[in-house]
Amino acid sequence: MPARLLCAAVAGLAAGLAFEPLRLVALLPLAVAALALSCRGATPRGGFLVGSVFGTAFMLTLLPWLQVIGTDAWILLSLVEGLFYGLLGLGTALVVRLPWWPVWSGCLWVLVELLRGSVPFGGFPWGRLAFATVDTPVQQLFPLTGAAGATFAVALLGSTLAWAVTVVRRAPVRAAAGVLVACLVATAGAWLAPLTGTTTAAAATTGANGEGPGLRVTAVQGDVPGEGMDAFAERRAVLDNHVRTTERYAEGLTGTAPRPDLVVWPENSTDIDPFQDPTVYDDIQGAVDAVGVPVLVGAMVSGDEPEDVLNQGIVWEPGNGPTQRYSKTHPVPFGEYIPFRDVVARFFSRLDQVPRDMVPGDTPGLLEVAGSTVGDVICFEVAYDDVVRDVAAGGADLLVVQTNNATYMGTGQIEQQFAISRLRALETNRSVVVAATNGVSGIVAPDGEVVERAPVRRPATLSAWVPFPGGTTPGVRWGLLLELLTSLVAAGSVSVALGLHYRHRRTTGSTREPVAAGTGEG
Repeated sequence: MPARLLCAAVAGLAAGLAFEPLRLVALLPLAVAALALSCRGATPRGGFLVGSVFGTAFMLTLLPWLQVIGTDAWILLSLVEGLFYGLLGLGTALVVRLPWWPVWSGCLWVLVELLRGSVPFGGFPWGRLAFATVDTPVQQLFPLTGAAGATFAVALLGSTLAWAVTVVRRAPVRAAAGVLVACLVATAGAWLAPLTGTTTAAAATTGANGEGPGLRVTAVQGDVPGEGMDAFAERRAVLDNHVRTTERYAEGLTGTAPRPDLVVWPENSTDIDPFQDPTVYDDIQGAVDAVGVPVLVGAMVSGDEPEDVLNQGIVWEPGNGPTQRYSKTHPVPFGEYIPFRDVVARFFSRLDQVPRDMVPGDTPGLLEVAGSTVGDVICFEVAYDDVVRDVAAGGADLLVVQTNNATYMGTGQIEQQFAISRLRALETNRSVVVAATNGVSGIVAPDGEVVERAPVRRPATLSAWVPFPGGTTPGVRWGLLLELLTSLVAAGSVSVALGLHYRHRRTTGSTREPVAAGTGEG
């Protein structure tokens, strides 16, 4: 068992390194393979322990940016998420006894990611295998299958590598034939994957009128004065930065310079409620009037109760003021609201930094601007399939991600989130405009290519014509159904394997595990 646990820990470390900022993606299928080999021959209880060690090591490597909030938060969340991978290890220890077990193992990864992206408190999908596949052939599965299909592909590849290792040890000649077939399939996939693209980055760099339907969109990155947990200590300065940057941009809109149809400010561009502070309202209106087009403003707005707050994207019209609003539907637990506040706050005084609980909205972020439908997604919501799917299926012509990553500057978090935004562009076949307070802001074409990207930690404006390819991708239309069916297959395979496990114990009176069958392993 110590060797299994050590192998699992190393595999978890390798999985974390596959993501930004190092992005050693080739390690990802190897990590999946190492976990499968560590679980092979283990009892279900042993598999749970192996999987938990893998998952904890994976999360500790992936999420060190949480240390900005507190080392205890980093460790605690990693331990909790590690338990989900414990279930993965338990299931893997069972299904490796079945024929075609790499397929069932791949399905298990989809099921576990579905669970950890749903519970508790709405889940935490960060670190899905799919989110490491940007700029790889696997990313082309996003418009076809959604994130679940990409995860399955990576997990299937890794599980097949594990199977190949066991075959090589028992039947070298047969293994050679299997490796040849696998190479042919992988080569065909690499050649066919680029053919699934639907547009190119060049489509987003055409003139002001573009070719076909679209909008010219400008993202404003105003910068913030502080760092870490103190980034927004000077709330008024943050607003002033975005007002000033917008007004300077407006001054440059002379002569032949193309005027945008929409300007996007980031999340928390004003942490002061503009409906309670007239000077904030007037400053925003002044900037909007200066640029002369609608501005999507990220604002913190007081709720119906004194202890409530709303995180909103507000369409602010020149001359008319605020009109449509979107309230964030998926606030972050312990970051934007405190579950069981009366109990938990007694033990963690740091939670006093979240004095009010964010109230979730109940409608998708579909906003009508300049004759088009903008799908607004706020910060971490970009990692949640349902939030993105709701706006894409609801008719959004483009996606906008308003985000505030100022707390995590200098960490891998900002690049991890930007990679997810790029993959969402592919999944939905929509341009994605990311507006961040101080990074990473960018404009992404529907094929996932970065058209414009701002330098971090400085004021900047990005402007590009973004096309509207139209249509709903299979990944958006059928992605959830595929994920649920795959998860049902995983649950069924575990049930079958569990039944065989207990039947074997009753028949033999032994706790020793049988070897996997039907895969050339004897």
